[in-house]
Amino acid sequence: MGFFQKLKAKCEEKKQIKLENTLQKTRLVFSHNIKKLSHKYKEYDNHYLAELEEILIASDMGMNMVLRITNKIRKKVQKGWSIEDTNDYLVKVIMDLYNDPKSKQNELNIKNNRVNVILMVGVNGSGKTTTIAKLTKQFIDQKQKVLLVAGDTFRAGAVEQLNQWAERLQVAIVKPLKEGQDPASVIYDGLIKGKQHRVDVIIIDTAGRLQNKVNLMNELNKINRIIKREITDAPHETLLVIDGVTGQNGISQAKNFSEVTDVSGIVLTKMDGTAKGGVVLAIKEQLNIPVKLICLGEQPTDLQEFDIEQYIYNLTKNLFNQNET
Repeated sequence: MGFFQKLKAKCEEKKQIKLENTLQKTRLVFSHNIKKLSHKYKEYDNHYLAELEEILIASDMGMNMVLRITNKIRKKVQKGWSIEDTNDYLVKVIMDLYNDPKSKQNELNIKNNRVNVILMVGVNGSGKTTTIAKLTKQFIDQKQKVLLVAGDTFRAGAVEQLNQWAERLQVAIVKPLKEGQDPASVIYDGLIKGKQHRVDVIIIDTAGRLQNKVNLMNELNKINRIIKREITDAPHETLLVIDGVTGQNGISQAKNFSEVTDVSGIVLTKMDGTAKGGVVLAIKEQLNIPVKLICLGEQPTDLQEFDIEQYIYNLTKNLFNQNET
C-alpha cells in the first residue's frame, strides 16, 4: 500500500466535510495542474520535475520549501518511475517536511485551574477580531469563563468592534477609560480583573500596526512584561493571525511579528477564499511556527484545530482519481 492510500484510510475515518469543501478551490488548481503533467508525461524524468517545480511555486509554498521538496524527489525518484508512484512520494515528502514529531502542533496551551492568557497579534485586516470572537464562542461552549481585553487602542473602531462581540456573546470586556490610552495599562486592568474574577481564559487584542517595527517591538515588550509580572508563566499562547488570501505578502508581514515577540502558533484565516493552499507549508518553512487553528468560513464552528494529515489529504486526493481531469 502506497503512502497516499495509508493517509486516505486514516483521514476517511475522521472525514471533515467543511475542510474538504473549503479546499476545493485550492485542490482543483493544485491537483489539476499536476494531473495535466500526468497526461503529458508517462513516467518521471527531469522535464517532469522542472514543470512540477513551477506548479509548486505557483501554489505559494515558497521557494525554499519547493526546492526542499524537489531536491528530495530528485535524490529518491529514479528515471522510469510511474507518475502515480512519483506523486505518491510527493505527498510523503510534503508530509515529512511539515511534520515535527517533537511538537504538539494542534493543541492550544490551555489548562484547567489557572487563568489562561492568550495574546492575539496580527496586521490590520487579517481577521484578528473575528477570530477572537470565534475563539471566545468555542470557549463558552466548553463552559469556560472568558474575559476580553481591548488592547488595540490605536485603530479607530477597534474597541467598539470588540465590544460589540462581547455584548453579543455576553462576556465581560475591559476597555480603555479614555481614547488613546496606553494599551499596556488596559491590559494590566484586564489581568487584575481576570484574576479577581477567576476567569478561565483572558483573550487580549493588540494593535496591528507595522509602520514602525521599533515601536511595535517596544509596545509588545512592554505588554509582555506587564503580563509576566501579573501571571508569571503567561502569555500561555501568542497567536499570530494571518490572512491566507494574502499568501507570501502576509507571510512577509508576519515575519515582523515573529521577530519582535515569541509567537507560539499561527491562526490562518479566510482559507475559504484562496486557491493557494501551499501557504500553509510556506508558513512552517519561513517562520518555523506551527499552524494551530484554521478558519474555514464565517461561523464560530468554522474555526478548527489544524490537522496536517487532513489538510494534505484534501489538497492532493484528486491526484489519484483517474476520472478527475
